[in-house]
Amino acid sequence: MNYAEKNIVEAYARLMENLSSIGKIELLEKLAKSLKKENKSKEKNFFKSFGAFPSESSAEAIIKELKESRKFHEKDIKL
Repeated sequence: MNYAEKNIVEAYARLMENLSSIGKIELLEKLAKSLKKENKSKEKNFFKSFGAFPSESSAEAIIKELKESRKFHEKDIKL
């Protein structure tokens, strides 16, 4: 934890002192949910980092399709 995070945690801790027990419990539940979402998104981002995408086509078919979709235009450049 860096210096800025420590200060943020301390500031929130001071704010939480005035909450009721029920308020604190609800806050804990929301924090726990956010941690679960964070873990899921990290895992999802990890698998996205491979650059793969879902497709039923074979690699050869995808390459062929990409090559066939290329279009080149000749253009005369006057100097």
